[in-house]
Amino acid sequence: MDMQLGILFRTIFRKELTMMTRYVINTLSSLVSIYLFFVLIFLGMQNLSGYMAADALSGTLEGTIIGFFVWTFTIFAYSDLSWNLIGEAQAGTLEQLYLTPLGFKWVCASTVVSSFLLNLIPHTIFLLAMMATTGRWLHIDFLSLIPLLAITVLGAYGFGFALGGMALIFKRIQALFQIIQFVFLAFLLVPTRVPWTKYLPLSLGNSLLYEVMVQGTSFWRLRLQSILIATAVGMAYLAIGLIIFARCERVARDRGLLGHY
Repeated sequence: MDMQLGILFRTIFRKELTMMTRYVINTLSSLVSIYLFFVLIFLGMQNLSGYMAADALSGTLEGTIIGFFVWTFTIFAYSDLSWNLIGEAQAGTLEQLYLTPLGFKWVCASTVVSSFLLNLIPHTIFLLAMMATTGRWLHIDFLSLIPLLAITVLGAYGFGFALGGMALIFKRIQALFQIIQFVFLAFLLVPTRVPWTKYLPLSLGNSLLYEVMVQGTSFWRLRLQSILIATAVGMAYLAIGLIIFARCERVARDRGLLGHY
């Protein structure tokens, strides 16, 4: 079983790497467009007497950089799985993925892990570009950032599984992706002083990332309770997404929607 999972993961990883390198212009164009959006906001902030007052962005330029970094990574996180399913459906190869001995869910899990690892590289470059543009250099500790980022985007992958399940049934849901982008942005903009915001996706994880990247706190010195809550919230949204995906998968299979687009 473990050997089969290793082979499956290596295969999916190579596939995702090949797709990223072959269509690198598409990936870079997405990041550049978001970067230009950030530059416009930065220039606008320079013309204002004060910075944003949103607590989720910490009311500082550093908080804005971190918020954009988390938001951008989240967009790629939840959309990768859905886009893969749409692409497989368009190519007519979706049913073939169901023939794997380990089951289709392991294919999806391998896709999620592979996309997370591969997205670290371009998004790190994006983060450095934002810091260079603003002149605000944050504390970069990968041993702390990677596990925190993984915890933060767990909920986003839950949305990805839910949208992936919907893609199996409704096929064309690209317009819904744009709505979800702004939903995640709203999660980051809700003031963190409001007690219930810690149960929203991204919110608490974004605050922990701020502590690491601005205050220089290592992962091991963060409040254990906050880490556990952020992990539990992310796992809860991921579980909900998996349940939605399983039900949509069952409906698509019963209606015979897996074999055509």
